[in-house]
Formats: sequence, structure tokens, C-alpha cells
Amino acid sequence: MYYCICQLPSRKVTKSYNMKLLIKTSLIFILLHVAVSCAVNPVTGKKQLMLLSEDQEKALGLQSDPEILASMGVYEDPVLQQFINEKGNQMASISHRPNLGYQFKIVDSPVVNAFAVPGGFVYFTRGIMAHFNNEAEFAGVLGHEIGHVTARHSAQQYTNQILVQGGLVLGMVLSEDFRQFADVAQVGSTLLLLKFGRDHESQSDRLGVEYASKIGYDAREMAGFFRTINRLSDSGGGRIPTFLSTHPDPLDRFQKVGEEALKWQNARPGDYKIGRDSYLRMIDGLVYGEDPRQGYVDAGVFYHPELKFQFPVPRDWPLENTPAQVQMAPKDGKALMLLSLSQAKTPTDAAQALIQKGSLTVVENRATTLNGLPVQIMIADQVNPQKNTAIRVLAYFIQYNGLVYQLLGLSELKDFLIYSPTFEQTMRNFRPLTDLSRMNVQPERIRIKTVQQATTLEQALRSYHMPESRLQELAILNGMELKDQVAQGMLIKVVEK
Repeated sequence: MYYCICQLPSRKVTKSYNMKLLIKTSLIFILLHVAVSCAVNPVTGKKQLMLLSEDQEKALGLQSDPEILASMGVYEDPVLQQFINEKGNQMASISHRPNLGYQFKIVDSPVVNAFAVPGGFVYFTRGIMAHFNNEAEFAGVLGHEIGHVTARHSAQQYTNQILVQGGLVLGMVLSEDFRQFADVAQVGSTLLLLKFGRDHESQSDRLGVEYASKIGYDAREMAGFFRTINRLSDSGGGRIPTFLSTHPDPLDRFQKVGEEALKWQNARPGDYKIGRDSYLRMIDGLVYGEDPRQGYVDAGVFYHPELKFQFPVPRDWPLENTPAQVQMAPKDGKALMLLSLSQAKTPTDAAQALIQKGSLTVVENRATTLNGLPVQIMIADQVNPQKNTAIRVLAYFIQYNGLVYQLLGLSELKDFLIYSPTFEQTMRNFRPLTDLSRMNVQPERIRIKTVQQATTLEQALRSYHMPESRLQELAILNGMELKDQVAQGMLIKVVEK
């Protein structure tokens, strides 16, 4: 055994040594990943750095799917589901990754959106299904989303994020000046990732044209759908600018996708179908907009017709309703109320589960009844000694119709006395819903009508008694302008209850 007697380094030397060690370790970590993680992109055929394996992609999709469905809900429509399964599987089979085991689902959201997660999970909202006007538009967007999966865009974004974060860590270790501007550097890295995002969207547009065309659809219709997206953006308060957007400007996409589709068809002449009438007949009866059966607010009260309960909403507190929970908060963000279902069988068990999950310190805990319902009322604190802060929680666990609802009001301890009366007002007035007029509300639905005589879209809509205030909305829904001519016998969309 050898012993070495040496002078202890000064604090400055130790700091310098530790920095060098951290830099060296970080560089070795990144270089090792680079050495072992090069993969061939299935679309481009080129090697690229990839820190997320295909098995990890699949695992991420399997983990994300139940969370997405719990958050957004599933829209049950056997005819539409069979259609997207058929077209999805047909397109997956000719894609660059045909063996992923794709799944295609419609989620119960009025938002116009489609998205994919790693592993081959592709989702369409009922909102976007309502705004398609033919099978070819759907096929183009389906191809776009499958393109994100086949080109491994999520895996690439993950890799880019890890590398950028690693670079930021090294920069902050190396330079005092860099540390002073770390926030600015992070903004810059975000812009870099947004650029990658726009490139990915453009690549997926090209793949959407290719995949839709390969299964026989006219991809020029995909280009036309971007006009609808642009009009929806304008009607919602202004177009999303090209700069600082993860998606290219819809009008830019309209031109580029149209050119790509025409180029494809010129090189491969054939009978590319559109499928307008067949698609419109499939969506006849589709729920349009918010579905009040899943909960709605009227005159300051939240009603849930399906679950048959109601409670008052604090004035000027925006409310967000999802299948997983109802969330309310004041605009200053200093408090929060949540309503969700507990997995526990009784209010007492639900309170105990929350105590354990949140590591809460109980201040008060008692059983009582509320509007004829068994309730456990609890006040508890969650303390963060490192930040010297505490969150106080007022919780009502209410048993009703075989379920346990948990209503939570949260604020910092110092603000609790300000917000607790508001919490109490909502929680004490949770009660069964028995008003039939509130329970029997129905959502609006897409209805497909036949144009009786050649005229303009505007006049055709008026002939079906559509209100003046909604004509422009319905023109966008039909993918047309109000002044456009419609022929006798043509199918159009209207909205009715």
C-alpha cells in the first residue's frame, strides 16, 4: 500500500478542480450517448443521433394512451371508428414503419386537432372530424400524423432537448457571464427546438401527401383543409404567425402541399378519389361544439346532467371541465379548486388516501352530512421547509350515487382566510341535480342536408333556418365561402339540436 502526503488544495483550486471534473464527466456522458445511439431514420435512410430507442417509443405510447383518454374522453361512434381503423391500417401498411401496431382513436373534444404520440398512437378530436368535408382531407391529415411517427419526430425532439440542456449545463459551468444570461440562452434554445418542430411539420406534410396518394386519395384536398385551419385561426382572434410557431403558417402549407400533391399526381397519373358525400353521410349526427351532457355552466352554476350533480361557481373564476376533473381558479392564480372522483370506497378512506399521497399534516378532520349526503371534511397543510412555505387544503369528500367526489380548495397558508369562504360556498352547495330542464339538455349535432335548388351557400343555409349570427361559422364548417355556388342535390352541413 502506498501513502501520499500532500497539501490540501485551497477552496479556489478545489472549485476549479470540481468544475473540470464535472465538465469532463458531462462530455464523456454525451460522447458515450453519441457513440451508442446512432440510428438510421426509417424515412430518410440517413444515420442520426437518437437517444430514445424504438422499444422506449412504444413504452411511452402505451403509458401516454390511458392518460390521454382519461383527460379527453373517448368519442363513441362505431361507424367513424371503423372508418379510421380501416384507413389507418391501410395507410400504416404502406408507411415506412408498417410493423408498429398502430392504434387510431377519436377523442371527445370540440377542439380542432389531430396528434400522434410515439409508438403509433394517433388521435383525432371530434372537432376536427366535424370540420373535414371529405375522405381525402381526412386521409391527408392521417398521413401527416403517421408521418410524425414514421420519421421518429418525437424521439428526435427528445434527443435535441437532452443535448441542448446538456449544452446549457456545460455553458453555465464554464462561464460566469453565461450564467448571468442563462434565461436568454434558454429562450434561444427554445427557438432552436421550434425550428426543428417546423421542419418536422413540413416533412410530415410531405409524408401526408405521399401516404394519402398511395392509398388512392387526392392529396390536394389536404392543402385545401389548411385554408379551413387558417380561417378558424382568423375567427378565433388572429392568424398564428409563422415565426415562433411549431406549425408552419396554414397559408404557406396550403401552397406547398398543393404543389407537392400536384407533383405526385403528374409523376403517377391515376384516379385519385375525394369521397365527399360518403364522408358527410358518416358524420351526420356527430356532436358539435361543447357537449353539455358532460357538464356546463349557466348563471353561475355548474351542472352535470350525466352524473346528476350541481354546485355554484365563484364569480369571475374561469372553469375548465375535462372528463378527469373540473378546475376553477381566480385570475390572480393565488387559489385553486378541483373536483374529481376518488378511487376510495368511502369518504373516510378518501381523506386518508389524500393525506398519504400529499404527505399532509391534518389540522381538522370530521364526518358529517351535507344536503343529505355523507361527507368527510378535512383541513390539512402541506409544508415545504426548503422554501419555508405551506399550502393549506380544504377538502370535502362527498359520497353520492355510489361514488366519492373530492372537492379540494388550495391556497398558500397566508391567503387561506381570504379564499376559504369562497371554497366553503362552493363545497357546501354541492347537491344532487333534480331539475329536469337542466338534466335534459342536448348537444348540437352536425346534420347533413340536401340543397333543394342551385343557389349560394348563404341562401341554402338560410333555407334551413340557420341564424344570421352563425352563417360565417357554418361557411367555415363547410369549407366554403358564403357566396360560393351550390348545386341542386349537393350535400351541406348545418347544426341542430
